[in-house]
This record gives sequence, structure tokens and C-alpha cells, in this order.
Amino acid sequence: MKQALLIIDAQQALIEGGAGERPVYRKENLIEQINLVIGKAQTADAAILFVRDTDVAEGQGTGFQIHPGIQVPKEAPIFNKQATNAFYGTGLLEHVKEEGFTHLVIMGCETQHCIDTAVRTATVQGMDVTLVADGHSTAGSDVLTAEQIIQHHNQILHGHYNVDHFSVVRQAAEDLFKPTHDTYR
Repeated sequence: MKQALLIIDAQQALIEGGAGERPVYRKENLIEQINLVIGKAQTADAAILFVRDTDVAEGQGTGFQIHPGIQVPKEAPIFNKQATNAFYGTGLLEHVKEEGFTHLVIMGCETQHCIDTAVRTATVQGMDVTLVADGHSTAGSDVLTAEQIIQHHNQILHGHYNVDHFSVVRQAAEDLFKPTHDTYR
């Protein structure tokens, strides 16, 4: 089984806030968990992929870059997106299919938008997904707090399925690159 860690929109301006935007919930913890899982991916010989949103910091400058607290491997490909869906128009889906990845571990921002969409899209596209429960975040909304959004998505995406492929939600401290999907089939 080929695996990849997919880190979505872990960008400086999005994580820290700015230009009238709030920082994401528990930002220091998010960065810590992303770095922990990057290390686990490297140990497991899993690919590490990044996606950046071109709307963040108008697609330029330090705000657009991956947060400097995140230990980005030099060889990690970075895909830029214009839509909520990380797989739409970015070359990411083609790359994942060409490489033969069948399991994606997903982390990043923002929970209710890009993370939710990536998890659902990956299962439809023939991959099992592990969403890192303490590895995604959001700034919240006018209706729900960030914590409520994160908890809600951890609940609804655990066991989300598309017949052959589905998502599970696990903590960063777990052995994420030893997928548990087959124990549920």
C-alpha cells in the first residue's frame, strides 16, 4: 500500500490570522501536530504533499507560504488551488493516481471547508482516508465555535464511506501510517 500525508492550507496568514481574519483555533497545537505527523510520515516512507490556497494573502508574500513553524521537507511537492476542493484543477488528483496512493492522511485548515471536501473527494476517488482529529483547525464561524466545528467534523467524518473506500478519524499520537480501515470491512 502506498501512502501520503496531505497537508492542506497550512499557510502563515491563514493560521495566524490577519487582514481582519481570526487565527485558527489552537494554532500552536496544530503546528505541533503537523510536525509530529510529518516525522511519522518520513519514518513510514510515506510521501508528504502540501496544498496552498491562492486566496490566502492574495497568493503572494510570506502570508501565502506554508507557516514557518512547519518543517516542510525539501522534496515535498506543493500544489496551489483556487477552489475549496484541493483536487480540483491542481494536478493533485493526477499526481496521487500516478503515484498509486491508496491511503491519505489528511491535516490542515479549514475544517468545514477544505478539509471536509478533501476527505469526501478522496474517498470518492478510490482512497481510504485517515483524518487526524487533532490535526485540523478553523477560525470558527458566526454560528459555531471552532471547537464545535472540529468536534462535529471528527464525528461525521469517522466512518464516512463511499461503498469501497471510507474515512476514519484518529489522533496524531496514533500510528497513522498503519491504517485500520481493513478491520472495519
